[in-house]
Formats: sequence, structure tokens, C-alpha cells
Amino acid sequence: MKIRGAVLREMGAARPYARTEPMSIEELELDGPGPGEVLIRLSAAGVCHSDLSVVDGNRPRPLPMLLGHEGAGIVEELGEGVTDLEIGEQVVTVFLPRCGECANCRTDGKLPCTPGSATNGAGTLPFDGHKVRLHDDSGAEVLHHLGASVFASHAVLNRASVVPVASDVPASIAAVLGCAVLTGGGAVLNAGSPGPEDEIMIVGLGGVGMAALITALSIETAGVIGVDANPDKLVRAKELGAVEVYTPEQLGERRAPIVIECVGHARAFETAFSATAVGGKTVTVGLPAPDAQSHITPVTLTAEARTVIGSYLGSAVPSRDIPVYADLWRQGKLPVEELVSDTIGLEDLNAAFDALAEGTVVRQVIDFQR
Repeated sequence: MKIRGAVLREMGAARPYARTEPMSIEELELDGPGPGEVLIRLSAAGVCHSDLSVVDGNRPRPLPMLLGHEGAGIVEELGEGVTDLEIGEQVVTVFLPRCGECANCRTDGKLPCTPGSATNGAGTLPFDGHKVRLHDDSGAEVLHHLGASVFASHAVLNRASVVPVASDVPASIAAVLGCAVLTGGGAVLNAGSPGPEDEIMIVGLGGVGMAALITALSIETAGVIGVDANPDKLVRAKELGAVEVYTPEQLGERRAPIVIECVGHARAFETAFSATAVGGKTVTVGLPAPDAQSHITPVTLTAEARTVIGSYLGSAVPSRDIPVYADLWRQGKLPVEELVSDTIGLEDLNAAFDALAEGTVVRQVIDFQR
């Protein structure tokens, strides 16, 4: 079938992207779903820093590639063997499918699925072989971003890359559950594992950081502290319920037993580590450039009995965790709508990446009904 999608053909374009236009909206051919796959019609897709990291070249991927990984849509066709979904059902896309059989999948979310990670790196669909369902008008393959490629009117994904969410959850909220909330919320609940007497500090208040903040606020703790270099984001964190907010320079000697780093920058990790209390946990979910390095004092780990935890995708099992976040939203405890800075069209994507790079937005969501 013919679809419209946003294709990246060259990384590292100069900014502003609204002028250089690294993302081109193209008509593509999408093959139907094979065994174990589903075809969905996209309703909404979030613009995430993981997409920007491919555009700017910080996380190289094979090209050309149809970007986007945080989405929600409606099932339109089921491939052979998919019997637990229904046509017309709403699903959320997730960028790290789990085969459920490898050793990593038996770590309860701590480690990413081995074959799922391999296909993500190759730009193909999981799990058997290296399948590509997208082609341009010349017949050349267009690769899949993280098994999803949701910056498009339609997508074919492996069944393991979607999680059903009831239709009472609006698409713009459902989409954000699949990455920002899954990552930020999981860093708090799965990796941080706070108790009611713990303070939680969030360093970096972008989409993932704000998701971590509202998740921390949804549970019983001693209080949530927000840290960001952007004063506007500190104001928003305070409005949402943070008890204290600081720029990194204002932190001084302020410490917390659980500190979540959500930026993906070496300096942010250093800030989070320095702000972790004796006996505390530093949880890092940010994805810095592969050659980035941080400087810490290793003896602190021993002398202060500290722990550093890496949490990829919030140490999540998506099929388990997304329904939990959806239910917290229904109960009014998780205001995911507060993460959405703006609703845009697919043609606004280049300018959206500019806003994301400038740090002026939390989450921009593409509305495919516009």
C-alpha cells in the first residue's frame, strides 16, 4: 500500500533544520504484514530525543530510514499467527521488542532483548531474518527505526512491538506512554525502587525527565526535586508538584537518596552523581554520544556505599508496565497530558526537531488526523 512518511537520507545536517530539511516527507510503498506482524494506522506519534540523535548523527543508524518510534494507532490488519489482537483495537508502539526467550529477556526488564537489539541496530523488523517492509518509488529499501517507523500514516511492526491500550486513553497520551513514560517512569519505579521516606531528584526535565517527575509524584515519597538549566522547565516542575527546583549551579550541597539522570549528557551525569546522597542510587537513562565521557571520583562509590544503575527503556517490560501507567492516568494520578507541549502535523517535523534541540519543549506530538 502507498503511505506518507518522514525519511532521513543523510545525518548531521546543519541547523536550523527548518531550513536544511533533513527529513523529507515521501510517498512510500509499505508491504503487508508477514507472519507475527501487524499493520497499524497511526493516530499520534511523539517527537523524541532518540529521533533527534539520529538526525544530528550522535547515534548513527543505517540509512535511508523512516524515523519515529513513540506512537499510537489502530490495528488494520493482522499477520498470520497473530490471534491476541483485534482489528480496530488501539495499540501503543514500543521500540524495544522482547522475544521472551533469550537470557536477557529473563532479567525482568533489566537487560534489553538480544535479538531485538540486533534488529534495531540493523534497521530491520524483528525477529527472524532481516525483514524490511518499506520501499521508495525506485524500489530501494527504506529501513525501520527501532522496529517502529511511526513518523508515517501507517506502519508494519512485529507483534512484540505493540501493546494494546483501551480506547478511553486518547491517542496523544497513549503514544507518550510507549517511550517517555515507559523510560522515565521505569527509571523511578523499576530502577530507583523508592520507599515512602525517600526523596527523588530528577536531573533534566525534558520529555523523559518530566515523565519521571510525574511518576515520582504519583507515588508516596518524601518529595520530588527538579533540576534543569532551563528556568521555564523549573517553573513547570514546581507547578506540577515538585517541592524544590534548582539549576545545576544552584544545587550546592543539596543531595537526595535517589537521583534520576534523564539528559543523555556527560555533564548531567556528573551533576546527578554529585547530588546523590551517601548510600544512595544514581539512575541514568540518558543516552549520550558514544564517545562522551564523565569524570567521577570512584572512591566515593566505596566510601559512601553508593550505587550507579543504568536503566535502558526504564528497565521495562512494556506489556507489563504500559497498562500500569494507563491505569495511573485513569485514576488521575499521572497527568501525561501535561507532557505535551504542542500538537503538530507531519510536515512540521523539521521545525519540531529545532525546538527539541533548543530545549524549549517537553513533548511535541504529531496528530495524524490534522
